Amino acid sequence: MKPILLAAMLSLLAPAAARADLYQPYAAVLRTHVDEHGLVDYAGLKADRAGLDEFAGTIADLDPALYESWAEPERLAFWINAYNALTLRLIVDHYPIQSLAGREKYPARSIQQIPNPWSRPRYRVMGQERSLDDIEHNVIRKEFHEPRIHMALVCAAMSCPPLRREPFSGAELDAQLDDQSRRFFSDLRNLQIDREKNEVYASQILEWFADDFAPGVVKEHGQLVARRTAVVNAAGPHVPADARAYLEAGDFLLKYFDYDWTLNEQSK
Repeated sequence: MKPILLAAMLSLLAPAAARADLYQPYAAVLRTHVDEHGLVDYAGLKADRAGLDEFAGTIADLDPALYESWAEPERLAFWINAYNALTLRLIVDHYPIQSLAGREKYPARSIQQIPNPWSRPRYRVMGQERSLDDIEHNVIRKEFHEPRIHMALVCAAMSCPPLRREPFSGAELDAQLDDQSRRFFSDLRNLQIDREKNEVYASQILEWFADDFAPGVVKEHGQLVARRTAVVNAAGPHVPADARAYLEAGDFLLKYFDYDWTLNEQSK
């Protein structure tokens, strides 16, 4: 092989290899402490948190210039991984979770028992202090406009999407997000179609972020149409053809499941 061609190939491979090294500690955490259902062994992770802390330290000090050199899918994958890893760290920092006075409407073991979990704890990412809310709403949603992230971001609750057992990567991101969406909507806790009653039950995620799945629809056609459109756009590509046709027909009463904030923890 000609030296110039070999050098060019190596220059393409080197960044990918560097990113694989970046995620190696986090990948080990996911393989070890997350099961096939996307549930977490938090007790085990608390006792074996070195890999999680190493990854948090790496993203804290990551050179922004290196990040900017990445293609958009790799940048989005980075932020999804950062959000999920820092959520794990938040839970581990407070585990075992203690219930708070005045929070009785939430399960005793829940991220909702941690004071201001999405806004108060601040984490360094590329040298900047960020909250989980900041990462989700001011970076991921604002900069990337990819609605499938709602099937990938895991807020440590049973009604959240399952936590993937591998990091997201730019090269595989589209396939990974599609797979997350298929898994999410195949779970009857997230989508149910009752043709006899002409009702569809959907995850509250589709209600909260309807505008992400159906941008601009609420302004033109109102909230009811926007919410139905969000369900069609979010679930339609990832369910069987007959279910997709039923949703696209739009002649159903849309209801939402109550959100289960119980910690996404493996059974003991």
